[in-house]
Amino acid sequence: MNASYYRSQLERKNKARTDAEKKAGEYRRKEADKRAAAAKARASAAKSKNAGTVRSKLREADRYEDQANTAARDAASWSAKAAKYGKEAADLQVKLAKAEQAEQKAAERAHQREQKEAERRATAERKKIQGRLATTEEQVGIVLRQMREPKPEKLRVLMLGAASEGDLRVSREQARIRTAVERALHRDLVELDVHPAATTEHLLDGLTRFRPHVVHFSGHSDTDLIVFEQDLDEPHEGAIVTDRAFASAIKATDDPPLLVLLNSCHSAAQIKNLVEAVPFAIGMADEIGDGDAITYAARFYAAVADGQSVRAAHSLGRAAVELAGLPDHELPTLACASDVDPSTTFLVKPPR
Repeated sequence: MNASYYRSQLERKNKARTDAEKKAGEYRRKEADKRAAAAKARASAAKSKNAGTVRSKLREADRYEDQANTAARDAASWSAKAAKYGKEAADLQVKLAKAEQAEQKAAERAHQREQKEAERRATAERKKIQGRLATTEEQVGIVLRQMREPKPEKLRVLMLGAASEGDLRVSREQARIRTAVERALHRDLVELDVHPAATTEHLLDGLTRFRPHVVHFSGHSDTDLIVFEQDLDEPHEGAIVTDRAFASAIKATDDPPLLVLLNSCHSAAQIKNLVEAVPFAIGMADEIGDGDAITYAARFYAAVADGQSVRAAHSLGRAAVELAGLPDHELPTLACASDVDPSTTFLVKPPR
């Protein structure tokens, strides 16, 4: 794992610890309030000369004590969680320091190699035979990339899911998308190629053999990386792929996809580079919960299969997240190449 990955994980663990400590404090305050109420009820019982009032106040005091004991147990539970998150954060801090040191050494080695290569090229230039004639012809043309018109063929969607540590419900998301497409108006015009434990080999094979119009990734990511799985049967650390390497793979084929959808945290930072390779890209500007991610994706593909434009499908997906409840973080983001219009582009266009 690189330093960026550990830094992101460390921030999340620290936030989880802070939230747990806050919860523990809330329950401790609740415990104190209930014990104070119990003491007040007992004092009232002691002052009363009416037997019925005494019994009533003592029962009230017992009820407050029970509530105080429950709050104490909850406070202890949240304190234990905070301690656990603190230990995990400390472990991540150690890993981050090692990763940063390794990256610094790698950068120094790369700089030394570049210096040696520059010196070699300079020496070669000095040794060139003087008087060599060179003719260079330069052609300048501006060609706007043309969108592929929908062909009388199915929309092919390559669905890649990766959760090597088993902490995301990528299979649930893929099942929801399949169900949404199967219920759509033009379901016969959409074909899904689903990989719930996707490796980089699935990505490359899918691009060349399946020739997708859409590449959909769900899993872990950050502003400059995506985490694929390795070919292992047990839970494991994922395979880190840089945003540059991922974009290179996307645009490497003769017929690149029309759209890339990164349904993963902090991926919106990558979509500006992606639209240099494909007309449309969608990413998440912040963290996104499993439920919100699944809701957005299912509604997006349902709208696409119903014959909606790219912009309409994206807007409907965002609306579905908001209607399901106030999202905790920012909504998905759509980026487009300068020469395409998402409001007039239809990924599924049934024949008339």
